[in-house]
Amino acid sequence: MSVLKSNRSESKAEFINTANEIYTRTITFLTRLSARYSRLLAADVARLASEVVDNAEKANSIFPSDSVRRELRERHLLEARASLMALDVKLSLCYQIMILNPAGCFETSSGKAVEKSDALKRLDKMAQALGDLIDKENTLLTGVLKSDKKE
Repeated sequence: MSVLKSNRSESKAEFINTANEIYTRTITFLTRLSARYSRLLAADVARLASEVVDNAEKANSIFPSDSVRRELRERHLLEARASLMALDVKLSLCYQIMILNPAGCFETSSGKAVEKSDALKRLDKMAQALGDLIDKENTLLTGVLKSDKKE
């Protein structure tokens, strides 16, 4: 039987779902870069997003039953958080580049560039959503680290 949405609590592994969403939204965000910048930036930024997912998954797969496993899990959680912070910086740099020509980031269904003001709103919305997810993931990872220390 399902639990009502209003009665649900946050899963202890919510950091996995958030990491996956960050990865997906990062890739979507990077597709807005022009080809000239994409060749220079996209692979490194996507790699950081992938590292967040990979380390979160690795940490989640380790049950901290003894000191060695606890230390290994903590190491992966710290790596995930470090990659997350680096990702935040790189995405900010991508945003700064995109903001130079926001209309070039979006097209209409007929292939025409979107108005600058509309493109700017879309770009801001995408960047804000990613920023919020990054903040949430940082909070979740920090919470797991603190929770593991108590055990």
